[in-house]
Amino acid sequence: MSRSAVEVAEQASHRERAGIFEAGAALREAFFGNAAAARESAKAALQLSNDREVEYGAGLALAISGDSSLSSTLAEDLEKRFPEDTSVRFSYLPALQAMLALNQGKSKQALELPQAAAPYELGAHRSSFVGLFGNLYPSYARGEAYLAAHRGVEAAAEFRKILEHRGIVVSDPIGALAFLQLARAYVMSGDRTHAKSAYENFLKLWNDADPNIPILKQAKAEYARVQ
Repeated sequence: MSRSAVEVAEQASHRERAGIFEAGAALREAFFGNAAAARESAKAALQLSNDREVEYGAGLALAISGDSSLSSTLAEDLEKRFPEDTSVRFSYLPALQAMLALNQGKSKQALELPQAAAPYELGAHRSSFVGLFGNLYPSYARGEAYLAAHRGVEAAAEFRKILEHRGIVVSDPIGALAFLQLARAYVMSGDRTHAKSAYENFLKLWNDADPNIPILKQAKAEYARVQ
């Protein structure tokens, strides 16, 4: 479906829109653990357009899938080209830079970076209207940072925030992954009862999913350990 959307946009000479669709596909692959496919789609998106949402989506997908070098270059370009853009300054860059900090093992820095997004984090961004990604990403990144810092209670609060605002998240991948990350946060904080429930919510949501998705296989293995 993603490939079809990209092809239709290209046929209509809407390369920017095609790039955003491709960037959204890259992010889904990255979030779900298909790193090679994520990097491929991200680079394909950048071949189509250097639009701000394309660079943001591709850069985040690259960061999540382990290509910090190109992701850092894209973050620098966004900062240089859009110094006064609200979404870039207070959502895109904080989330992207936090993920890059996590790749470097800098959980403290990753916690500090999304703070600038706090007044705006319940807003909707152009990336979500066109590419179905990007809303509440600073909260998701902050939750990841808390997990990396072994602060399960605080991490759980961030992932619950995502689940409590499903109307903002809509069909974004983090809407599903928030259940799994919440379960991990509960495990970390020693709350196995709520962890089990969160795992079950995720697995029920993905009951008909492709069984070979890496993040689903991880979730099943983790769930078995809290039984």
